[in-house]
Amino acid sequence: MRRAPAWPVYAVSAAYAGWVFFQGATGALGPNPVEAIEHAYGEAALYLLIAGLAVTPLRRFAKLNLLKFRRAIGVACFFFVAAHLLTWAILDVQALDRVWADIVKRPYITVGMAGFTLLLPLAVTSNNLSVRKLGPKWRQLHKLAYPAAVLGAVHYVMLVKGWQMKPLVMLAIILVLLALRLPGIGKPRRSRAETRIRSRA
Repeated sequence: MRRAPAWPVYAVSAAYAGWVFFQGATGALGPNPVEAIEHAYGEAALYLLIAGLAVTPLRRFAKLNLLKFRRAIGVACFFFVAAHLLTWAILDVQALDRVWADIVKRPYITVGMAGFTLLLPLAVTSNNLSVRKLGPKWRQLHKLAYPAAVLGAVHYVMLVKGWQMKPLVMLAIILVLLALRLPGIGKPRRSRAETRIRSRA
């Protein structure tokens, strides 16, 4: 994994986005291609959010170091979120006043826009210059991905009609991945003897 480059993440993401749009344009996505494209881009963003959140637990518990891919995964995730939003605003709603009205009146859109807003500063600072300038604050800023992931999953749960399994499973996975970051999770408990030795040292 150390020698594997990160650029294929961008290439595969762009190719998938183009393939989905091509299918919609050629009628391969059914009678409502715009909605199908929206959902495909939104689901891709959530899958990438999950992949990004899984990097740290995989390193911690499975000793699998995928840190070099995390930034590429994050940028690709934002790309799909933006594509999802633009498809909805330009191809579906097609009117700026209606876009704003939907954001205000429809709770699932309000939640989705809140998640998108949290991802904006992460996308802007996903470069080496920002890492150098922000220093330790960069990591703190990029923890906004945690609430953004939850909001994205809640948006999906609210969007679908009825209680469907896939959105609930994705929300559950995100919550588990976030829970694995809590202090003390996964650390072996010290025996009483070890505790006494450390307290005497």
